[in-house]
Amino acid sequence: MKQTQKPAAIEEIKEKMKTVKHKVLVLSGKGGVGKSTFSAHLAHGLAEDENTQVALLDIDICGPSIPKIMGLEGEQVHQSGSGWSPVYVEDNLGVMSVGFLLSSPDDAVIWRGPKKSGMIKQFLRDVDWGDVDYLIVDTPPGTSDEHLSVVQYLAAAHIDGAVVLTTPQEVSLQDVRKEISFCRKVKLPIIGVVENMSSFVCPKCKKESQVFPPTTGGAEALCQDLGTPLLGKVPLDPHIGKSCDKGQSFFVEAPDSPATLAYRNIIQRIQEFCASQQPHRENLISS
Repeated sequence: MKQTQKPAAIEEIKEKMKTVKHKVLVLSGKGGVGKSTFSAHLAHGLAEDENTQVALLDIDICGPSIPKIMGLEGEQVHQSGSGWSPVYVEDNLGVMSVGFLLSSPDDAVIWRGPKKSGMIKQFLRDVDWGDVDYLIVDTPPGTSDEHLSVVQYLAAAHIDGAVVLTTPQEVSLQDVRKEISFCRKVKLPIIGVVENMSSFVCPKCKKESQVFPPTTGGAEALCQDLGTPLLGKVPLDPHIGKSCDKGQSFFVEAPDSPATLAYRNIIQRIQEFCASQQPHRENLISS
């Protein structure tokens, strides 16, 4: 029974995803490295162009923090004849998360793997995203059911690639090596690695200090060892946490921050990578 259902679901998702130009997964080997924050601000940054339609899908089933970060806590999902409607931050930025299906932000989601996979399938198949330029998928830490499900369901629809988040210390880099190994085993292209919380620049004296010392060379050494692009390093900025708590874009809160500049450079590199993947997508649709 399962063998007949999965191919059917994949074909349905492939058809649904024909209106989505680019699909980017945001991964991290370890929790607490700022993955959801990065996903949210990647979506915010892409959506600054009013002509770019952006969708942010939160598949961190047990820890859905995207509704809070995007200022959408307490919102509910609405269903129409064409499927579930995303919750919109702006006219060109839609969000979907299991957090919108809970009666309270404090509710625990206690689900086994098959139910998580079923929820991800429903998000990909039943949400009416419309015509979208970028679908950003925020994933939980690790290499578990959620990651396998989203890669399997989107395999036929072409995933542009994954952005892998880390912090400089070796305890984080160890898990990132596993994440990169996962990507290669499932043939998921790696757009590159982002080193988050790489340093702290004092807003008053402008002195830079290492909060998490890169004892083994940080993300830069890891990328050299594994032949993976380093997309950039994002320094710590107190405004990032404040903007997430308030559900606002960090770019609006601190437009001149070194972290904002780092984000913008990284986003540009992701856009360039996705643009280079366009011929692959066109060949997939034509086939």
